[in-house]
Amino acid sequence: MNDERSENFFTELLKFVLLAVVIVVPVRAWVAQPFIVSGASMEPTFDTGQYLIIDELTYHFEAPQRGDVIIFRYPKNPSEFFIKRIVGLPGETVSITPDSTSITPPDGTAETLPERYLAYRGNGGFLTMKLGPGEYFVMGDNRPDSSDSRVWGAVPRQNIVGRAFLRLLPFSMMGLFPGSASTTAPSLQTSASTPSTFAA
Repeated sequence: MNDERSENFFTELLKFVLLAVVIVVPVRAWVAQPFIVSGASMEPTFDTGQYLIIDELTYHFEAPQRGDVIIFRYPKNPSEFFIKRIVGLPGETVSITPDSTSITPPDGTAETLPERYLAYRGNGGFLTMKLGPGEYFVMGDNRPDSSDSRVWGAVPRQNIVGRAFLRLLPFSMMGLFPGSASTTAPSLQTSASTPSTFAA
């Protein structure tokens, strides 16, 4: 009798594990997965140690947009993950001066971005880059301390993993779409698998 109960227990446990794998693996691969921020390039919008859930599903149905905070595979080393903000879209020309960022779409109507989300300004120098099809220009919110498209070029569409969907930790800053481009400049005060870590 005890042997039968033991066998039933292990059978049920195996069923549970298999069901969990069937549910969790596709979710992690195509829908959402956790990441931990590491680095200073997105401060104070995101600080080291913050725990994010990344939406991997949306970009299967719609294109990334300017202002989105995205996680992507670093073009120079695809085994590394970076977090930055999209500034330039495919087909646009990005023009950078030490104090401003301008976008010129294919129709030629230039626009200087307000970039209200920045607390640490300073683009470092002058740069003009024309983006090809499927290329995105990204920068960190901490402009003086960010290695981004100004240094190593555009991010190909296929390198983009997803967008920041939910900040879980710290609890005091929990919220959907953290770092949304519609917010004003952030405050300068910082406030069931192993998550990946990406560089900020």
